[in-house]
Amino acid sequence: MKKQFNRMKQLANQTVGRQVIERRMELVRVVSHNTHKRMVSCLQGHIGAEAEKRHKKLPLTALSQAMVESGSQLGEDSLIGKMMEVCGDAENRLASELMHHELQLEKDVLDPLSQLAEVDIPNILKQRKQLAKLVLDYDSARTRWLQATKSIISGTNTQALTAKADLLKEELDEAMNKVELCKDQLAADMYSFSSKEGDYAQYFVTLLEDQADYHRKSLTVLETVLPTIKAQQDSWTEKPAFGTGLDEHLKRSGREIALPMEACVMMLLETGMKEEGLFRIAAGASKLKKLKAALDCSTSQLEEFYSDPHAVAGALKSYLRELPEPLMTYQLYDEWIQASSVTDPDKRLQALWVVCDQLPKNNKANLRYLVKFLAKLAQDSEANKMTPSNIAIVLGPNLLTLAEMAAATSVHVVAIVEPIIQHADWFFPEDIEFNVSGMFAMPTPPANHNNHLDYDSGTFERKRPGSMVDPTSTSTPR
Repeated sequence: MKKQFNRMKQLANQTVGRQVIERRMELVRVVSHNTHKRMVSCLQGHIGAEAEKRHKKLPLTALSQAMVESGSQLGEDSLIGKMMEVCGDAENRLASELMHHELQLEKDVLDPLSQLAEVDIPNILKQRKQLAKLVLDYDSARTRWLQATKSIISGTNTQALTAKADLLKEELDEAMNKVELCKDQLAADMYSFSSKEGDYAQYFVTLLEDQADYHRKSLTVLETVLPTIKAQQDSWTEKPAFGTGLDEHLKRSGREIALPMEACVMMLLETGMKEEGLFRIAAGASKLKKLKAALDCSTSQLEEFYSDPHAVAGALKSYLRELPEPLMTYQLYDEWIQASSVTDPDKRLQALWVVCDQLPKNNKANLRYLVKFLAKLAQDSEANKMTPSNIAIVLGPNLLTLAEMAAATSVHVVAIVEPIIQHADWFFPEDIEFNVSGMFAMPTPPANHNNHLDYDSGTFERKRPGSMVDPTSTSTPR
């Protein structure tokens, strides 16, 4: 009795265990199918297609071809054209990496998931249905055999009935064997499935590993091409001057003096020196915008602007204001303020010169150019009303401070810029050639004003302006 009970308990446990595994298998089948479907929808190539055909059909390949063709149409003279050709080649290489990635994904993940969801689990579930059918066949054979054995007892033709019963018994035994065989096979497959769940889970680890490998290779492509395309961008000389750092603009254009500064100075020398309120009266917004755009693209077609000196002065003022760092630099700001606060006029000039001498080479050269022009402009102050003080008021903040700081520091700025303009030939005693690049026609030179003072270039000490000291005076302390 106890042995029979244990057997029934064992069978019950096996049945419950198989039911749990069956439910798990069905869930795995459903989620594997759904995952496969969603993953296929993420692919950009045609699943199952050969590599070359797949590569051609990728959107990245179409983008690559369009960019290369467009770049070829624009030609080598266009930076956009050069960029599109380089980018087009990069996109083609990315398309190739994507094609290989998707092929690998099919092999490592999609095909195994499809096999699991559409073949392996359905085959096991089919065996479950087959077992149910075999059990029905067994029950039917058993019923017929039992009826035959009863007929032997109550029947008259015992020999014939016994022979029939023996045949039914063989049929019953065969049906029983089929049930046991199917049951064993089903159990083996189900237990095998259960033991391999870790292998099936590995598909998703492989998915992320393949994606990581693809992104690493794609990143390598991009990191390889980025220096090339950045070098082309950096080597392109036609970049806006307004808003670009002074050193970068000069290096890119191969100039000593910033183009907007030289162009505006040359135009003003010809037509603006006696214009009242220069730098103070605002120019028309549309004309100013057009001139700035013309200077940004380095055009030589500037004739129309000669007749509007206020637009030219506005463009020069905008250039100085839009420099990322003021011409007189942030770094020396405190030194400029400190120098301007010196009480003694002679020592103040000496202190300002010391700070001026610390300017970076390009800043100093362009400040010299500008100050020489402003000093020349101030010589016509009776006509243009632009004295060194007035010039310092309207231009000083653009040379030394941020726009938001200008109001708070305007007094200090004027105290710095005004004396530099007043004594331009002392701060910068060398003669100036305004047409530095030779791009512009020089106006008729005015009478020579020879008010330079001696300058000992081998020492750090400067002689004071003749207007402020006795001619016999030789030097002032540092």
